[in-house]
Amino acid sequence: MPREEERREPFRRPGRGARSTEDERMLRPPYPEEAAFVRTDTWRVLRIMGEFVEGFEELAGLGPAVTFFGSARVDPADPMYAAAVETARLLGEAGFAIITGGGPGIMEAGNRGAREAGVPSVGLNIELPYEQGCNPFVDLPIEFRYFFVRKTMFVKYAQAFVIFPGGFGTMDELFEALTLIQTGKVRDFPVILFGSDYWRGMCGWLREVVLEDGKISRADMDLLALTDSPEEVRELVMASARERARVEEEARRETRRTAGEGR
Repeated sequence: MPREEERREPFRRPGRGARSTEDERMLRPPYPEEAAFVRTDTWRVLRIMGEFVEGFEELAGLGPAVTFFGSARVDPADPMYAAAVETARLLGEAGFAIITGGGPGIMEAGNRGAREAGVPSVGLNIELPYEQGCNPFVDLPIEFRYFFVRKTMFVKYAQAFVIFPGGFGTMDELFEALTLIQTGKVRDFPVILFGSDYWRGMCGWLREVVLEDGKISRADMDLLALTDSPEEVRELVMASARERARVEEEARRETRRTAGEGR
């Protein structure tokens, strides 16, 4: 189990002396003296492509999976940690692998539940200005330099997002998932908020301010499910998986019927 001082390490805001990351180097503009910056960025594209290839190869055979998000600052004594372990265990017993960011807190809890259920426990770790290794419950670690490559893996290989209380990173993943669903980039994808006391204020603001001001539709609010029950999370994910399987089977039957008529 990581020591307490190691647990607190990821929460330090990087200062001027912190090690730079590939994301940071890619996003900064070129300095005037960098006459060869075009070649630098061109080669960076190859590195990005390599990360996509590695992620696709490692996860291609994963099977049905659920991605967990939540704060790295959650201690094992926190009730949310135990709830995340139990939720992941139930989903694992239902046949779903568990994907997390590989770090401490809720991520560790999700991987721990996967380990207890005997299903693949995936950790998609990200390069940060401070060192962050994968938690000890990750069975399949994959290292990323670029956030956007890692984000693709979180979505592409998951059938649902389960989102526990968290900060900016958690909010980022939440609203990105909602945007992908709202714009039709992904379909039949449950986004489940765990912890009604924590999320109630945000949901109320979305309903009472954003919706009332016409910035989203009522249907957009239905993209979110809110629960305090690990069992309900399992049922929501399984119901979505059954519906997806039904739709895919209908599509296959229609394809076979159309192909038969064309002979």
